[in-house]
Amino acid sequence: MAAKAGKVQLAIHGGPKAVTVDPGDMFKWPIVTAEDEAAVLEVLRRGAMSGNDVTRLFEQEMADYFGLKYALGHSNGTASLLGAMWACGVRRGDEIIGPSLTYWASVMPALSLGATVVFADADAETFCLDPKDIERRITDRTRAIVAVHLCGHPCDMDAIMEIGRRRGVKVIEDVSHAHGALYKGRLLGTLGDVACMSLMAGKSLAIGEAGMLLTNDRLIWERALAFGFYERTRQGRWGNFVPEITDPELARWAGLPLGGVKHRLNQTCSAMGRVQLRHYPARIAEIQKAMNCFWDGLAGVPAVQRHRIDPELGTMGGWYYPHAHYRPEELGGLPVERFCAALNAEGVPAAPGIYAPLHLHPVFHEADIYGDGRPTAIAFAARDVRQGPGSLPVTEAAPARSFMIPWFKHCRPEVIRQYSDAVRKAAENAWQLRES
Repeated sequence: MAAKAGKVQLAIHGGPKAVTVDPGDMFKWPIVTAEDEAAVLEVLRRGAMSGNDVTRLFEQEMADYFGLKYALGHSNGTASLLGAMWACGVRRGDEIIGPSLTYWASVMPALSLGATVVFADADAETFCLDPKDIERRITDRTRAIVAVHLCGHPCDMDAIMEIGRRRGVKVIEDVSHAHGALYKGRLLGTLGDVACMSLMAGKSLAIGEAGMLLTNDRLIWERALAFGFYERTRQGRWGNFVPEITDPELARWAGLPLGGVKHRLNQTCSAMGRVQLRHYPARIAEIQKAMNCFWDGLAGVPAVQRHRIDPELGTMGGWYYPHAHYRPEELGGLPVERFCAALNAEGVPAAPGIYAPLHLHPVFHEADIYGDGRPTAIAFAARDVRQGPGSLPVTEAAPARSFMIPWFKHCRPEVIRQYSDAVRKAAENAWQLRES
């Protein structure tokens, strides 16, 4: 427990705010310039929103950036995950393993395929999948592992890939939080069998509402194409492009999307994506400097611990959805909600918790979405894998032991220092919060 630190009065009790500087554009994102506007307007003015010429260029540039052979633009990140799961062979009665501590889209598309989600616990330090728990839950029915690089932190991909290779299970990387992040010198998204990512407006690589699938496996790419891109599987109406499907089994179904869905990416987003990608490495380098500046200013602060990878192992990329570890026992059991209220009063945009555990949501226990007469989560399962309270202890504890921190886009130490000082002030004077 922190000792009482003088007579500094917290802002929540009427004291002066710690953050007094105008942040300006510190938190404004994405950075949209005349270059973005011109690219989007070009598509609009020629009525090419539903075409694919710009999208194909963007796909190639994304593949080049990641050093992979194939990329496929999707309408959103959820669509890319659905296409990837089907392309990896996930079918009715199969199982996938994924985290409960994530956005629902990381795993929920499996339900549309008649598959079952088996949730694995999180690692207490990274918030990502714990490989040891994957080992405990994998079976002969497991077809894919979804590795989510949560809050920009890389998963333990060496261990996860070893499990996948040994068990003959595909590994799908969800890179929606970690565009540009590195793991042992390699870009996240290049380690699994296939990578998927959201590129929606709030992400660190933000181009509107969009998603991207990336892989070195031609068959996975063609399957995803056949699943949701009917117009690219057949000869153009006027012979203006050649079908992209080479697999003879998939070619039989050319002209109709096997998934009964349309995953085409709107080309206004592709146009903006090409511009954003050109500037992305420089912009995330600035974010890295800014976020590390914030964390360096919090060394030794009680109860607040950084959530970032050891620089010897990797980086956090665009550092989307940044969080801190919170240790309430170091502040006499002070709830994270009360601590965040004090931070807000000091001028720090902070929010308690992280994602609510998916395995406890009633959809994964009771919802009969498709009228099968039993819960969709286990409608075609060989066993009841529903997981109740206590089944994933680290995941279930995470909301009370974490909070969202400011996402700095520019490294301006004189501004960032005020935010670090505000967090330090609240932590070192938390006794006032317990006594009020």
